Amino acid sequence: MSEQERLPETEAEWRERLTDDEYHILREAGTEPRNTSDLLHVEADGTFRCAGCGQELFESDAKFESGTGWPSFLEPAAEAAVDTQPDDGLLGARTEVLCRNCGGHLGHVFDDGPQPTGLRYCINGLALDFDPGE
Repeated sequence: MSEQERLPETEAEWRERLTDDEYHILREAGTEPRNTSDLLHVEADGTFRCAGCGQELFESDAKFESGTGWPSFLEPAAEAAVDTQPDDGLLGARTEVLCRNCGGHLGHVFDDGPQPTGLRYCINGLALDFDPGE
């Protein structure tokens, strides 16, 4: 999606743009089953973008194997790429990660990642599109 393309304004428009699984994750804060993402073992250079709006979210050099079953990253491509907010759901207190551009739910961030950031952005693969480097 180009940066100039308008974002959907209604949930009906979001349903038209996204697959059922993408909609469940991005718009209903769902979670894909662990170890099911096609992006889990991507090691190529490139950029991971929001599947909802195309916003650049993570670079491949920040990706690492966390053993959790979801794509994991040390940090976003730019601080302005994501928002975070408290998530006090059934699984206890966590920090939700959202696309700053479209507000889509991406996953959660934890403070148990490797250095240098010590963070683990645990992101649903269905919330991402991979754009290989040139």
